[in-house]
Amino acid sequence: MSGNASHTDNSACFDATLTYYIDFVAKGASISGFPEWLPSERVVEQRVIDTLRKVFELNGFIGIETRAVETGASLLKKGETSKEIYLLSRLQEVGHESDTPIEDRLGLHFDLTVPLSRYVVEHSGALTFPFKRWQIQKVWRGERPQEGRFREFVQADIDVIGAGDLPDHYEVELPLVMVSALEELRAYGLPKATVHANNRKLSEGFYRGLGLTDIEGVLREIDKLDKIGADEVARLLSETCGATEAQARACLELAELTASDGAELAAKFDALCEAHGIAEDSEAYELARQGLDTLAMIVDEAAAIRPGSVIADLKIARGLDYYTGSVYETFLDGAASLGSICSGGRYDNLASQGNRKYPGVGLSIGLSRLVSYMLHTAGAHANRVSPAAVLVAVWNEEDRPTANRIAAQLRARGIATDVAPTAAKLGKQIKYADKLGIPYVWFPASAAEGEESTGDEVKNIVTGEQVAADCTSWEPDTVVAQQTVEI
Repeated sequence: MSGNASHTDNSACFDATLTYYIDFVAKGASISGFPEWLPSERVVEQRVIDTLRKVFELNGFIGIETRAVETGASLLKKGETSKEIYLLSRLQEVGHESDTPIEDRLGLHFDLTVPLSRYVVEHSGALTFPFKRWQIQKVWRGERPQEGRFREFVQADIDVIGAGDLPDHYEVELPLVMVSALEELRAYGLPKATVHANNRKLSEGFYRGLGLTDIEGVLREIDKLDKIGADEVARLLSETCGATEAQARACLELAELTASDGAELAAKFDALCEAHGIAEDSEAYELARQGLDTLAMIVDEAAAIRPGSVIADLKIARGLDYYTGSVYETFLDGAASLGSICSGGRYDNLASQGNRKYPGVGLSIGLSRLVSYMLHTAGAHANRVSPAAVLVAVWNEEDRPTANRIAAQLRARGIATDVAPTAAKLGKQIKYADKLGIPYVWFPASAAEGEESTGDEVKNIVTGEQVAADCTSWEPDTVVAQQTVEI
C-alpha cells in the first residue's frame, strides 16, 4: 500500500514538473548562461571544431570523450572552482541532499583536465605513454554569465600525460600547437594570438624569498591583476595573505616583468632579486631559478620555431591549485576586453596511482567564448544554413518516390541533397531552397498527358542558369556547392 502511494506521489510530482516545463518552454523563456546557437551560428561553431580537430590530429593527438559527471571528491581537487560546481540530485532526493557528503555526490564536470586525470588512472593499462589526447566537449560552471562567458560551454583541450615523468620539451610544443590551431582560425576573422607564459616555481621561489608563506593565496590574488588592478591586488595580498606593503609591492614588480628572450628574462629577474635581498645561494632562489630556466627555454625555443608566438609574462599566475610548473594564458591582438581565450599549464601531482604519478601539461580553449567573439565581433557567418547543395522539387505527392530516387543517387555520389517537404507551387519550393541557402533546385522529368518527357533539369537559383541534367553524372560548381564560413 505504501509503495503504491509513493509511486502515486512521485508520478504526480513528475506530472507537475513536466507541466511547468512545458509552460516554461511555451513562453519562450531563455536561461541565462546556457547558449543555443541558431543553425547558421552552429555552422560557424562546427567549422571551428573541425579546424581544431584537424590541427590536433596533424600533431598526433588522439581524441577521447569522458562522462559528463564526476564524484565530488574528484571535482574538489581544483580548489577555488569548487564553489562553481553543479551537483546532481534526483527529484525524490530534493531536500535531503545534506544526508550525503559532497565528496560522495555526483557533479557536472567544470573542465576537462580533472576528468582526464581520472580517465588516465582508470585506463592506464590500456594507454600508451606519453598519452597525447585532444578532447572537445561541454562543461558546466555556476559563475555569473556575461557576454562571451557562459554556464554551459564547450572547451577544446590538448594534453600530454606521462607515466612517472614527462620531458620539458612538451611545455614548448603544446603552446605552439595551440598557436597553429588559432592561426588556422584567422581566416574566419580571429586576430593574431600570442601565448603569455610564466612558471609557478619561479613565482613561488620569489615569494618565499620575500618571506611569504601563503603561496597559493598570493597566486590567486595575482591572477586577478588584469581584472581589478594593482592597488586592489596589493590590498588583498595584505588582507588575505599576510603581506606587508613592501612585500605586496615586490610581488607586483615581479608581475610587471616581461621579456622577449631568455637572457633578458634572467637579467631582469636577477636584478629584481638583488633589489629585494633574495640571495642567489638561498633555497628560494634555487627554486625560482628552476622555473626561470624552464621559462627561458620555452621562450627561446618557441621563438626559433614561430617568432613572437610565446612571450614571458610574469603576471600570469593561473589561480588554480594543481599547476606546478609552466602556466599559460593566450590573448588576441586588439581584443583586450575578451581576456584570455586559451589557458593551461604543467601539473605533476593531479593524477597518481599508488607510487606512480602521471604528470601532464595541457592547454584549453574556451571554444564557446571564441565562437561568440567570432560571431558578434569578427562578423563570421555561414554562407548558407543548410549543408545541402541541391533541393529536389516534387511536382505532386505521387511523384515523391521519383524525387527520393534522384536524391539517393546524388547522395551516393557525395552531393548533399534534400527533397522538397511538400508538393507546393514551384515558386514556394524555390523560395524554401533560397531561405536555406540551397543553391540548386532539381526539376525531375515531367510531361503533360500525350507529350514527351522533357528530361531532368537543374537550376542555379543564384545565377538563374537552368540546364539539362542527369543525376548519374551531373556535378555542381564546387565553389557554389560548398558550405563555408566567411567574414
